[in-house]
Amino acid sequence: MTGRDRVPRRALVVGFARSGTAVARVLTALQCEVVAVDDAPSPSGRAIAGALGVELVTAPSEGDLRRMAGAVDLVVASPGVPPTHPVFAVAPPGITVSEIELAYRLAAGGPSIVAVTGTNGKTTVTSLVTAMLARSGVATRAAGNIGFPLVEAVVEPGLDVVVAEVSSFQLALTSSFRPAVGAWLNLAEDHLDWHRDFAQYAAAKARIWANQGEHDVAVANAEDPEVSARARRSRGRLVTFGLVSGDYREDGEHLLGPGGEVLALRSDLRRDLPHDRANALAALAIALAAGADLASCVDGLRAAEPLAHRVELVARVGDVEYYDDSKATTPAAVVAALAGFRSVVLVAGGRNKGVDLGAIAAYVRDGVRTGGEVDGVSGGGRHVLLRGVVAMGESASELQQAFAPDWPVVVVHSMDEAVAQASRLALPGDVVLLSPGCASFDWYGSYEERGADFVRAVLELVGSTGRR
Repeated sequence: MTGRDRVPRRALVVGFARSGTAVARVLTALQCEVVAVDDAPSPSGRAIAGALGVELVTAPSEGDLRRMAGAVDLVVASPGVPPTHPVFAVAPPGITVSEIELAYRLAAGGPSIVAVTGTNGKTTVTSLVTAMLARSGVATRAAGNIGFPLVEAVVEPGLDVVVAEVSSFQLALTSSFRPAVGAWLNLAEDHLDWHRDFAQYAAAKARIWANQGEHDVAVANAEDPEVSARARRSRGRLVTFGLVSGDYREDGEHLLGPGGEVLALRSDLRRDLPHDRANALAALAIALAAGADLASCVDGLRAAEPLAHRVELVARVGDVEYYDDSKATTPAAVVAALAGFRSVVLVAGGRNKGVDLGAIAAYVRDGVRTGGEVDGVSGGGRHVLLRGVVAMGESASELQQAFAPDWPVVVVHSMDEAVAQASRLALPGDVVLLSPGCASFDWYGSYEERGADFVRAVLELVGSTGRR
C-alpha cells in the first residue's frame, strides 16, 4: 500500500497552528477535503486556511464539533490541543490521531523514519543524528518538534531518511506509527499538566516501540530503569547506551562501541559535560543503526556546536561565568546541567508543568558531602556546590519551600533583578546558571525569549562593570 492509498477523503484538523496548518497543506495537496477548528485562530492561520480553501471554524460548540467529527474519516489533533478538549469525547472511536501517525501512514513507500523521544536531549540528539547521516551521503532532514513538521517531510521528494523529534503528546495518539529506528533517551517527570499522571506520560513515550518488529531497532538508555524495562518488551533489535553501562559507553577519554572498539574521543566534542557525552553516545548508536558511517559520525561530533539556550556560555564577568540553559524546563534537565559544574548560583523558576521542583533540591541535598559537594549524575564524576538560588516567576514560592533554609533563596520579579541578585551571590570561580526547570509562559512567550532576555541582562551587566 502506498502513502497515497492511505489519504482520507475528508479530515478534521483540530488546532490550526504550525502542526495543523502543515497537515492541511499536505492533505489538500492530496485532494483530501479538510475542515479545521481552532479556539483562537491567529491571523496567519486564517490566511493559510483561506489560501488552501479550508473551512476554519472558531470555537465550535460541543454539538457542532460532534457533527463535524462524525462527518469525516479522520481527526488530526495538534500537539497543543489539551486532553480535556471536547473533540476527544465526541469524535467516533478510533479516528483521532496525531500528526506523526498521519505522517507515518503517508510515508509508506517513502523515506525511512528515525524517531527520537525522551524528557531531555531530544533536539540535540536529533540534530546530531541528522548531521551524521548527511555527512554519510544519506539524503535526510530533521523534522517533528525540532521545527519542520514530519507530515511535510515524509512527502518531500528525494529523501532517504527523516529524523524526527517526537513528543509524548504526539505518541499518545498513534496506532500504527513504526520508526525503523526508535530511540528513547530518558524519562523524568514532565508535562503532568497535560498527562493524567506519570504512568500515563511514560506509557505515551513507550509507544515509540509499540509497533516495531524484528527488523527495526530500539535504542534505549541503559542507565534509566524505566526506559530499560520498557525496552526489553520491544520486538525490535535492542541497542543501549550509557556513560557507565550499555552497548555504547565511555571508558576514560574514549567513547566505545558494542564490541569495546573506540569510536571517538571525548576531545572530539566541542563541550565535555556529562550530558554532552551521553547525547553523543546516543547519537552514535542511532546514526550507525540508521546507515551512517563511523568516520562521518565522528566528523559530525567534531563539527557540532552546542545548541542555543542549552548550557550556553554567555559571558565571563570577572571570575564568574554566566550560562544560559533556558531550554531546561524540567527538574531532570536542571540536574543534568548542575552535574557539569562545581560551584553554582542557580536561577530557576517559571510556570510549573505539574512536576515536583523539590527534586532539584533533593539531588543536591541527598548527595551532600563535606563542604557541600554532591555527586554527579549518570557516572559524570562531577561535584557541585550550590551557592544559592534566585527564584523567579509563578513557581518562586515552590522553589523557596524546596531550598530554604538549607541554601539562600532570593525571590525576584524580573530578569534584570535575577541577574543582579545572582551576581551578588556569586563568588570568584562560580557559575551563574539560568536553568529554570519550568516552562516560560508566565513571563515569556517561549524559552528562546526567556534565554534572550537573560543574555541581554548579562551583557548589560558586563557593560556596567567593564569586565569580561
